[in-house]
Amino acid sequence: MIQAFYTGISGLKTYSAGIDVVSDNLANVNTVGYRGYNAEFASMFENSLASANAGIIDSSIGVGTQLKTTSMIQTNGSLLLSDKSTDMAIDGDGWFGVQGNKNPIYTRDGNFTFDAKDDLVTIDGLHVLGTMGNNISDNDILTSTLNEIILGDVNAQEKLRFPKSLTYPAEATTTAKFLANVGTADGSIVTVGASVIDSQSNKNHLRLEFTKDPIQNPPGSQWSIVATTQSLDGTIIYDTQTGSVEFDAAGALVSHTMSTIDNNGTPVTIDLGSGYDGIVSINIPVVPGSSIANGTIGGDLQGYAINENAEVIATFTNGMQSSVGKIALFHFQNDQGLERLNGSRFQESSNSGEPIFFTDENGQNIIGAEVVNFKLEGSNYGMTGGLTELIIYQRAYDANSKSITTADEMMQKALNMDA
Repeated sequence: MIQAFYTGISGLKTYSAGIDVVSDNLANVNTVGYRGYNAEFASMFENSLASANAGIIDSSIGVGTQLKTTSMIQTNGSLLLSDKSTDMAIDGDGWFGVQGNKNPIYTRDGNFTFDAKDDLVTIDGLHVLGTMGNNISDNDILTSTLNEIILGDVNAQEKLRFPKSLTYPAEATTTAKFLANVGTADGSIVTVGASVIDSQSNKNHLRLEFTKDPIQNPPGSQWSIVATTQSLDGTIIYDTQTGSVEFDAAGALVSHTMSTIDNNGTPVTIDLGSGYDGIVSINIPVVPGSSIANGTIGGDLQGYAINENAEVIATFTNGMQSSVGKIALFHFQNDQGLERLNGSRFQESSNSGEPIFFTDENGQNIIGAEVVNFKLEGSNYGMTGGLTELIIYQRAYDANSKSITTADEMMQKALNMDA
């Protein structure tokens, strides 16, 4: 009877702890990135008994139960819609990394934002870890345009910090290609233009005027060209070049003498094409020509956003964009071994192993899961299952309480027996 007290008490303690675990899970059903836990129980060492019938048979009687461990539920939570591009959810395996006081902290909570300094942080100010693009100079000028950034070494991830102001430098036009049909009519004058950028980030106009020569040398046709670079309002003429162009009998371009023209200090190569790829002279109705020119005017930073590849994208007033950083996704050999700091944040332990990156077939580091922006991952603990567990634990607690009451009644009867 004495053992019944201890066994019942162990049951009360164990299921009380189980109720605590379930209660914490239920309290966090709306916590972003929360990882639920299951309580796992084990029986305690038993008392051995011996009985002699045909021989010695070892047997035992149980002495109660104990809470052995709490194990992390590793299924993904449902994805919740958000209105911010900086809100991220991981669809698959992996953890975001944020910088704690000393060591990195790992979380599935992707509720990020840009702070007053344009650093990417959590809502409580911890810096998000990743790889910088190293394409920003010390004086806050974009040095190169990147579509994608490759993750660096797992131990070299850094705080994602971006300048408040960032300039996209002007890229002067070096080549302008023209595509047009000048027709075949005698005395025709056809004009084709292109927008060209100079080194001072000014958008200027390159104008080509084609005039059919009055004296022709069959079977092809010959034309004169006047090329002019000028400001958009036409008040400043930067350069004027003249040349000639010859077509064969079918209207395909055979040759031309145009090469380059000065655009306010920057030489621009004039590409008229060859054959039927470029300027042609065909007896069909003449339609406005077109042009393709490289170069970009400068721009100032409009803001930062995050795309579905976890790239931090800078957008500029000239319409250009570039990746300037990439959020890292960390992985572990044993997620179950992570040390829990709270329901949504964890840190590395000897049981989890060190963080690693997945790699592709070329050996390059990759995030290893799909990252979805404009969404957040909700708690992975279901309220229905939690309430069911709570009822089970309550019944088990009541049963152990009853065993203590029964043992007490039996003890009282034994003490009240007459000698």
